[in-house]
Amino acid sequence: MATMIEENGPSTHEEVSPWLLARQKLEGLLNKNMKIRMTDGRTLVGLFLCTDRDCNVILGSAQEFLKSTDTFSQGEPRVLGLAMIPGHHVVSIEVEADSLEEAQGFRSNRC
Repeated sequence: MATMIEENGPSTHEEVSPWLLARQKLEGLLNKNMKIRMTDGRTLVGLFLCTDRDCNVILGSAQEFLKSTDTFSQGEPRVLGLAMIPGHHVVSIEVEADSLEEAQGFRSNRC
């Protein structure tokens, strides 16, 4: 389903490509807090800075949370700072609750 936009007045319409819509959605998520679950059970939380066509993700001010076997022992997060998550290790990506309203409910299970 294509979205129509107006350019140079109401008489000219141009079809927007799905790639452009996806890019606009990603640009809207820049500098939002994200939670990324990885295949090895770890969860990284940080600011979304960028991604590439291989679905690699760069997070700033990232913290790592280990998968705990005991649900009552969460432990302290490990501060990573700038982190790159390879796309093939991403299981899910969520926008944190405080950023969710601004991001209009964006949620992805796989790239």
